[in-house]
Amino acid sequence: MNCATGSASKTVRIGIVGGGVAGATVALCLGKLGLDVTLIEKGPSLVNGPPICHLHAGGNLYREISDEQCITLLRESIELVRLYPHAVDYRPTVVATPKSDKGEPQALFARLHKLQNEYQHLIDEDSQNRVLGSPENYFKLFSREQIEVLKTQQIVAKPSTLNEWIIPFAHHVELSQLKFPVIMVQEYGLNLFRLAASAELSLKKLPNCSLKTECQVTTLQSHANNWQVEYLNNDQTEITEFDFIINAAGFRSGLVDDMLGFPRHRLVEFKAAYVTKWQGNNQIWPEVVFFGERGTPNGMAQFTPYPDGYFQLHGMTESITLFEKGLVKSSKNSAQPQLQPHFINKIDKGWTELEITSRTQGAINHLSRFIPEYALHATVSAKPLFGAQQIPGDDADLRAAGVSFVGERYARCEIVKASSAPNVALQIIKQLVSIGYIDKLAINRFLERPSLLITEADVDDYAQKLCEMRDYPTSLARCNITKKDQL
Repeated sequence: MNCATGSASKTVRIGIVGGGVAGATVALCLGKLGLDVTLIEKGPSLVNGPPICHLHAGGNLYREISDEQCITLLRESIELVRLYPHAVDYRPTVVATPKSDKGEPQALFARLHKLQNEYQHLIDEDSQNRVLGSPENYFKLFSREQIEVLKTQQIVAKPSTLNEWIIPFAHHVELSQLKFPVIMVQEYGLNLFRLAASAELSLKKLPNCSLKTECQVTTLQSHANNWQVEYLNNDQTEITEFDFIINAAGFRSGLVDDMLGFPRHRLVEFKAAYVTKWQGNNQIWPEVVFFGERGTPNGMAQFTPYPDGYFQLHGMTESITLFEKGLVKSSKNSAQPQLQPHFINKIDKGWTELEITSRTQGAINHLSRFIPEYALHATVSAKPLFGAQQIPGDDADLRAAGVSFVGERYARCEIVKASSAPNVALQIIKQLVSIGYIDKLAINRFLERPSLLITEADVDDYAQKLCEMRDYPTSLARCNITKKDQL
């Protein structure tokens, strides 16, 4: 019936519009099943969207989202680690509650235990799910007294225990600003450039997958038995027909919906993170999240480490990561929320030097409330990591989101966090089974998680090339602790 089953009377053709995390991951998962997949991406490479810093299981434990979402994201994070092991920075995350914050660390304890129990349950189901370290060490609480003791110890070049990981925090953070205990969670980092390299290199190894970059979809039409996609390729118009269409256009998904007259209510939010360097400090840090009320001057501050003293900064205020009028919603007349032109200019053309400097310095100052030395030694090191993300529905705090369908042969990828991408692929595979495009054994083949077609060295090399192509320091293409270090 098709190339995935081997009983070929007709080859099912899958078209994917958009090569972000969702589109690339779905293409890879369907491609591994032998399906005829064409991925059409506007940019020159894959996975070039909003900043990514970690897996979003439960590590930063956003208080705005439900326990159920955290548990879903934990499961999905494990799937993502198994799919893209070379994109993971195997370091933990510290969650600290400032004295200026209304919340208390103790309010997170019940959720931490739920996540720990769920992690153990997933390992009991499949031992290969043990990718976030030992479940017994999924989280650890540190009192003020314990941190003060660790402050007297030397910083370890390659930390391996939770106590060793928190020593740089003990040395440099202004402890008098915090409530205790401080929480450390085995929530790992996720590297945008290594994820992009893993997906693109893997897709290029699959002969049944056609990757069309720098191609702009201009028209999408529904016919009785197929979809017709028209796109520009090197200024030449090409037309291709597909049996099944996947809208993975990210924050521009509404444009694809509009082409077909499909209504959809969604939000779009523009965000940015800032690339800085701590001059003279090459210590290996955990990620650190300082809680704060979103959108206020005391909004959450996030400190994401890279090699060679580089740190990515988030500050959940409108002068740093968030933007005034940066959250918009769709209308009755269009499924595409309309960002203001200056946001689109940033995405398509870039930032002014003045804005790069002022907002990055604002991020440094925001973080320096808790790490005073950072204001003295941090420098602006590159343009921000930035982009817009879609959020289905009208809940701006939604994080665990997946896929929706119109009819039988049109799927929308609607992830908010990268970790949801493998689950989206699974749901699409189930849909393809339900309409008879592939046999039900395809689900089992997907769940067997076939091995990667690439090596860590492949990812190292191409991720650094992507950094150079996108004008970022090549240090951002590397992880402090890789899978190889874990072995």
